[in-house]
Amino acid sequence: MAVQKRSNRRAQILQSLASMLETNPGQRITTAKLAAEVGVSEAALYRHFPSKARMFEGLIEFIEETLFSRINKILDEEKETTVRCQLILQLLLGFAEKNPGITRILNGDALMGEQERLRARIAQLYERLETQLRQVLRERKLREGKTLGTDESHVANILVCFADGRINQFVRSEFTKRPTEGFSEQWKFIKNQFFA
Repeated sequence: MAVQKRSNRRAQILQSLASMLETNPGQRITTAKLAAEVGVSEAALYRHFPSKARMFEGLIEFIEETLFSRINKILDEEKETTVRCQLILQLLLGFAEKNPGITRILNGDALMGEQERLRARIAQLYERLETQLRQVLRERKLREGKTLGTDESHVANILVCFADGRINQFVRSEFTKRPTEGFSEQWKFIKNQFFA
């Protein structure tokens, strides 16, 4: 029973941190403020996480697990390259929209002044996304017998930069300019540019 209570408290701490990142844009979250939000002492926080960096890592792990498990599902269920790319971008933008506080971690805003390894881990997440898209694009020739008009690496980079830009815009607008807004029209343009 104690193990269940402990994991519930960990989840509560991470949910409170994500909520504070959403409601306090631009502000640094201290462990004292987080402890007050959760309703425990700072010492109690440290019983569940040895440092604030580990709390952020817990949220980054949630991002990675959520995104990449769903990307794997997309790749299993969908075989057409353009649809795969569209669904991966939609997933990323939809995830950001549903999790505004966590989006501040995705764009690095919440990690300013935190440990360098946290920013490096987010950079690595974007590199992994780009690698995944590049692989999807490279498989197009084998699956569909079609090539792109330019190198797959360039297209994968442009797709990630597009999503990253929409995520940054969402954070800059203090979560008013939704990242999925106008996506269908924008995707039609991207599709015509690279997949026609």
